Amino acid sequence: MVLTHTTNYEYSHPFPTVTLAFFLRYCSPKLNPFAQHVLSTDTISSQLDPDTGRLHTTRIHLKKSRLPKAVLKLLPTSMTGGVADKASYILETSVVDIREGWMRTESRNLNFTGILSVIEHQTYVAFHPDNTQVTQLPLQAVATTPQPLTSLTTTGVETTVVFRSRLGERIRERIQEGTQRYQQQIQGFKQQRQQHQQQQEHEIEAQPTSSSGAAAGGWFSSGWISGIGAKGIQRSIEAIASTKTQDQLGKSREGMRMILERLGQTGIIGVLELRRRALEGTLDTIDAV
Repeated sequence: MVLTHTTNYEYSHPFPTVTLAFFLRYCSPKLNPFAQHVLSTDTISSQLDPDTGRLHTTRIHLKKSRLPKAVLKLLPTSMTGGVADKASYILETSVVDIREGWMRTESRNLNFTGILSVIEHQTYVAFHPDNTQVTQLPLQAVATTPQPLTSLTTTGVETTVVFRSRLGERIRERIQEGTQRYQQQIQGFKQQRQQHQQQQEHEIEAQPTSSSGAAAGGWFSSGWISGIGAKGIQRSIEAIASTKTQDQLGKSREGMRMILERLGQTGIIGVLELRRRALEGTLDTIDAV
């Protein structure tokens, strides 16, 4: 089962400033208190294409898991990794075309994919004062526009998040495998009974067939997990993640807004200085600069 959630939003800031805020949004919880769930950020690669002028960047974030601890405790350690503190690695790729005025990003989780896969796509575009996207204009018009992107005061963003829970599929497969093994055992008992009728009757009376069936199915074919059903578990996990993601999208916009305001007040040098002080532990509160 797949769930898709799409939102649209506009920032009242020029496109270059918004893209800069995107890369600075996790620089420090002191600057962005809505990023408390982000434990670390590392840049894997950042390359500027000399032919197109586009910036290609790959980063990896370590974030706290979206799934509640109560749900994680009910899942087997083979799926969660058996780690006490559940954190998720997020791979982020982005392409920025500053001349055409657009940026496309993709974020996806690298672990817990057996439970839930979350893929987020974002498209940022610069708008002209007449609310026309720069990317909708002819290339010649973009190249000869009298207003640079820094003078365009609005940037739009479309965010699409796709959720897919594979847990229900895996549970269903494990139940089917357990059922098949159990049926094979029963078939073997029948063949032995035909060959050795009297001896097999004694073996069947002593054989705990019901417990063998439970063991064959294992964790997935016994207890509450089989009673709820694969689809029910799948939908529950997707619904929980969807609700938490919608809440997180709102916090993400607020975090971007705070970074944008700080950039407007102090500029990039001021923000980087605050980030340095935050990393050194010398920044207790952010005062107006």
